[in-house]
Amino acid sequence: MGADLINVHSYCTGDWTASSGPDAGARAIYSAVTGEQIAFAGGGAWTVENMLQHARQVGGPALRELTFHDRARALKALANHLNEHKESLYALSTMAGCTRGDSWIDIDGGIMTLFAYASRGRREMPDSTVYLDGDVEQLSRNGTFIGQHICTPKLGVAVHINAFNFPVWGMLEKLAVSLLAGVPAIVKPATDTCYITEACFRLMVASGAFPEGAFQLIAGGTGDLLDRLNAQDVVSFTGSAQTALMLRSNPHLLANSVPFISEQDSLNATVLGPDVTSDSPEFDIFINEVVREMTTKAGQKCTAIRRIIVPQTQIATCIDTLSARLNSVNIGDPGLKETQMGPLVSASQRQDVLDINAKIGQQASAVTSTNGLSVEGADGEAGAFVAPTLFHCPDPDSADAVHSMEAFGPTATIMPSRDLDHACDLLNRGGGSLVASLVTHDPAVAAKVATRSAAWHGRIYINDRTSAKESTGHGSPLPYMVHGGPGRAGGGEELGGIRSVKHYMQRTAIQGSPDMISAVGKTWVPNTSTSSQDAHPFTRTFTELQLGETLKTDLREITLDDIEHFAHFTGDTFYAHMDEEAAKANPFFPGRVAHGYLLLSFAAGLFVQPDPGPVLANTGLTDLAFQKPVAAGDSIRVELTVKRKTKRNDDYGEVRWHVALFNQDDEPVATYTLHTMNAY
Repeated sequence: MGADLINVHSYCTGDWTASSGPDAGARAIYSAVTGEQIAFAGGGAWTVENMLQHARQVGGPALRELTFHDRARALKALANHLNEHKESLYALSTMAGCTRGDSWIDIDGGIMTLFAYASRGRREMPDSTVYLDGDVEQLSRNGTFIGQHICTPKLGVAVHINAFNFPVWGMLEKLAVSLLAGVPAIVKPATDTCYITEACFRLMVASGAFPEGAFQLIAGGTGDLLDRLNAQDVVSFTGSAQTALMLRSNPHLLANSVPFISEQDSLNATVLGPDVTSDSPEFDIFINEVVREMTTKAGQKCTAIRRIIVPQTQIATCIDTLSARLNSVNIGDPGLKETQMGPLVSASQRQDVLDINAKIGQQASAVTSTNGLSVEGADGEAGAFVAPTLFHCPDPDSADAVHSMEAFGPTATIMPSRDLDHACDLLNRGGGSLVASLVTHDPAVAAKVATRSAAWHGRIYINDRTSAKESTGHGSPLPYMVHGGPGRAGGGEELGGIRSVKHYMQRTAIQGSPDMISAVGKTWVPNTSTSSQDAHPFTRTFTELQLGETLKTDLREITLDDIEHFAHFTGDTFYAHMDEEAAKANPFFPGRVAHGYLLLSFAAGLFVQPDPGPVLANTGLTDLAFQKPVAAGDSIRVELTVKRKTKRNDDYGEVRWHVALFNQDDEPVATYTLHTMNAY
C-alpha cells in the first residue's frame, strides 16, 4: 500500500486505532471520480466488548450527570466547532463524487441539525435529567394519589449504523438525538465513505464538547456487536431494506427486545395536481423539483424522487420538458464549478443502478438520451459516472417493477394517472415511503391527497407558487419534522423534534402522592406541600426562590361597577357581562358575570409587587382555564406558587408560576401558568 493512502482509524475507549493491512481484513476504498484506491479501513486492534463497556461505564454515567440543557449547550459547542473547521470535510467529499452543493447538504445540513436540536433542547426540555411526558393524571377523588409519565435515558448504548450517501449528516442527525437524550453512541459508517466520517469524528473529539465515552467510531466491520446488546441499548440503522431485515432479524436482538430504528428503501413519489397546466407557475416548480431530486448527489438520497405521477393530459408535455432538462445536465468532476452532477459513490454502486435500470426497462421505456455519456474533466469509464435516466411507464397499474425496485441513483419513472383517486392509488403502491410530494395550487386537491395517502408516507410535502420561494424541497429532511416512514421505508422516526429523542429514553409511569411526583419531576403540582416566606416572592432572586413557595393574597370584591367599567373601557360589551336577562338564559351563567380577563387583571393586582426587583419581565401565560363564573358581589383571591425554574443564561432564568384564583367560598375560579424572567 502506498504511503499516501488514508488509513481510516477507529476511535475506541478514548484512543485512535489504525486499520490493519488487507491481509488482516482491511478493505480498499476507491475514488468515485478516478477509480483509484484512496484509503483502506477495517481490521483494527480493538474489541467490541471494550467499546460497549467504555460506553456503558464511562460515557453513559457522564452524560446522565448532565441536564438536558447541559447536553443542548454541548451540541451547540460541537456545532460551532465543526462549522469553523468544515472546509477540510468539503475537500474530502469530492473524492466521494460530491459537488459543492452535494457536500453542503451533507456537511452544513448535519451541522444545522446539531444547532436545531441544541435550540430545541433548551426551549422544549427542562433543565433537569427527567423529562415530563404529558400532564399529571388524577388517579383519586381528592388528589392525594396521582400519576405522571416521565422519560429517562436508557442505561445502554446507541449503535448507529449509517449509509454511504451522507457520511456527515447521517452521523450527526442520529448523534444529536441520542446525545440530547443522554445515551452514548457507537457509530458505524458505511465503508465507502468512512474516511469522511473519520475526519469529522476527529474534529468532534478535538472539540471537547462532550465527555469521554459519549461517542466512539468503528471503521470496518462490527464483529459480534449486535450479539452483545441488551434491552437498554438501541440500534438505529440507515440503508437497504435487505440489510435492515437481516439485522433486525438477529435472534439475539429479538430475544432481548432490543429497540431497532430503521430508515431504509423508499420509492418516493411526486404528484402533479390536476389543476396544474403547462403555463401555470406550478408546472415549472414541479419540473425543477424533479430534476433537482434526480441529480442532487447523483440521485443517491433516501428521499429522492423515484416515481413521477402526472395527469394523462400532461404526460407528453412533462416527458418532453424533463427529458430536455435531464439531457442537458453537466456531468463531470465534482471539483469543477460547472459540474451539476458528479459520479456515484463507487463502481459497484454504478453497476447496481445499471442492473436495476435494466429490470425497470422491461416494463418501461427510457426517454432520456442513450447516445453515450459525456463527462467533463474526468474519465467516464474509470469513475463511477452514470447519466440521468427517465423511464416512461404508460401502464403503471400492471407494472410491478416501477413500484417495487429502487435504483439508488439518478433514475426515475414517469407514469400517467386517470384522475386524482388513481394518482393516490399509485402513490400508495410504493408500499411506504419517507416522503411524497404534491405540486398543486388547489387546497381541495391537497386535502384529498393528504387524507388518502398520509398513512403510507412519513412526510407529505406540498408546494405551490405561495410556498415555493421559501420551501426547503421534496428531499430535505428537517430536524423539526418526522424523517422516517411506514412499510418498506422501515417504520422508524429518526428525526421529528423531541419525539425522536424519546426513542432513546424509557417512558415510565410514576404514581404516588403529589409530593413524591413533584420531587421526581422537579415541578410543583397541585396538592403538593407549599411553603411561604416573609419576603414577597417577586423580591426574591431566581436562586432564592424554591419550588412550592406560595403567596396567598387577601380577597377582593368584584362589583357591578367594576364589570361595567371594564366593559366600556375595553369595548368588550358581550351580553354575558351587560345583559342580565340574556345572561340568565345562557346555561353557563347565573346572570351577568365578570369578564375572564378582568379576573386576570385583578389577580395581577393582588399578587404583583410593583417595585423594581429580580422580576425582569412577564413573558406570557399558558394553560389558562376558567372553572366557575364570578358574579357581582363575589370576591376572588390568588395563590401564586413557584412551579418550575429553568436557567437561561448566567444573568437570569425563567420561573413558571402556578396561578390559582378562588372565590369567597374557596371554589376554584381560574388557573393558569405565568412565565417570568428573574435575575439571579
